[in-house]
Amino acid sequence: MSSQPAPTWDQEFARRSPMLAPLRELADKLPRIGWPNTDVLNHVAADTGRRVVNARGQRIVFAAPRQVGAGFEARTFETGEVEVRFINWHDVLNALVWMTYPTAKAAINGRHNQAQEQQIPGTRSPQRDALTHFDEDGVVVLSTDPALSGLIRGFAWKELFWNRREAVQKCMRFFLFGHALYEKALAPFVGMTGKALIFDVQPAVLGRGVEGLRAEVDRLTALHLWKPENLSGPRELAPLPVLGVPGWWPNNELAQFYDNADYFRGGRRAQDGQADASSDKDEDCTAKDAKDAKDAKENQGGS
Repeated sequence: MSSQPAPTWDQEFARRSPMLAPLRELADKLPRIGWPNTDVLNHVAADTGRRVVNARGQRIVFAAPRQVGAGFEARTFETGEVEVRFINWHDVLNALVWMTYPTAKAAINGRHNQAQEQQIPGTRSPQRDALTHFDEDGVVVLSTDPALSGLIRGFAWKELFWNRREAVQKCMRFFLFGHALYEKALAPFVGMTGKALIFDVQPAVLGRGVEGLRAEVDRLTALHLWKPENLSGPRELAPLPVLGVPGWWPNNELAQFYDNADYFRGGRRAQDGQADASSDKDEDCTAKDAKDAKDAKENQGGS
């Protein structure tokens, strides 16, 4: 039986799609030739200037898998070691997400440990399922407009991404979190869907630079995940067809792309009424920019 060919290393991978943008700074530090091993990954982690530790405050160390001993999550919680298989996109991307969003990743690992301690042997809790869904396929959405956030929860994809495209581009930011979703983004396909956490933020937040936005995504996600009442089950995560995000897929420049009901599916409706929020909110978002520009022009004219 012939074995599958080894995957090809591509140091430029994070520059080939805007979906991979959060990993670009770190990817640029990886070798151009040859797969990064654990020594390289540990060097890059130490060079970030970030506190990359587990929930117990132990420094994260990327290490080779072990044949015996604690499971993946338990090993990370108990020792700070994160397993990385050599020549494996999934594990390299997981290491890069640990470096990019270290506080949120530590929160996920800590919650996994808490849930494992409480669950009945031989079972798996809905909390752990939800944590795994987000860890693998998570997306973080920052929004200055609750009405636009409500359209995600209401599965109103064409209304959100096409009819209100300008508002989305001005008032929302989308960040891949899950390392499995990053792996899918290496070769995107219609059907790839994220599991989103949505945070309403002040407009000034979206004006921050790359590092400021990264830190805010990490902070908000960690704060949310550390609260035991949050992420009690997978249904708390909002499905998000990521190829619909403006700028993330060439075909979404055409309105008919959003008519693919097999991809842009309807689904459960939010129970809190957010999906039915008035469109006035997102109009206010774009209107505010216009008002600010008008006021600035008038002020210049009066000086």
